[in-house]
Amino acid sequence: MLCRLASAGRIGAKLTAPLGCLVSRQKHTLPDLPYDYGALEPHINAEIMQLHHSKHHATYVNNLNVAEEKYKEALAKGDVTAQVSLQPALKFNGGGHINHTIFWTNLSPNGGGEPKGELMEAIKRDFGSFANFKEKLTAVSVGVQGSGWGWLGYNKEQGRLQIAACANQDPLQGTTGLIPLLGIDVWEHAYYLQYKNVRPDYLKAIWNVINWENVSSRYATSKK
Repeated sequence: MLCRLASAGRIGAKLTAPLGCLVSRQKHTLPDLPYDYGALEPHINAEIMQLHHSKHHATYVNNLNVAEEKYKEALAKGDVTAQVSLQPALKFNGGGHINHTIFWTNLSPNGGGEPKGELMEAIKRDFGSFANFKEKLTAVSVGVQGSGWGWLGYNKEQGRLQIAACANQDPLQGTTGLIPLLGIDVWEHAYYLQYKNVRPDYLKAIWNVINWENVSSRYATSKK
């Protein structure tokens, strides 16, 4: 997927490389959740999870497949204008698919608490304490204007953790270069049915279902 999305952004470069990626691809599919829709209750209710996964994420997947098919046709025709016009759809729907695929695994009915091992050591090194980290990521996520995401990412060049916010469905790595470890969806569809417009209450609750094993695994992989 990243090959396709990255290639799609290099219109001025060789067109044969992205064409190869697109021609050989299989259609994107909606990933299964590793738990039931109601497994994160009472922190995130079943209705939200069902709509979020089966409707919102599914729409990103479907629209990404459509956009990639149109992009493949534009490449075959050498229609650069059409290729450029498809960039927003590729970025938005591709980012939505990437972000949500990470998000589902970042959550667990057995989550919450604090991370252990190397991740915890890195958090203390880069943020002073877990409490400081939690406060900063919560504040950044609350402060997203409109729709977007709060992220914990890994800066591979600097060898440290960083907190960032991304608007809409902009993918963290594709727009900032940070490797995504933990993403918090602050689009209203992620919480409105349960928390109305009180985003801070949703953010307070979501820490109870963060899958630190998954985040730690992502951190270990990102350092390789």
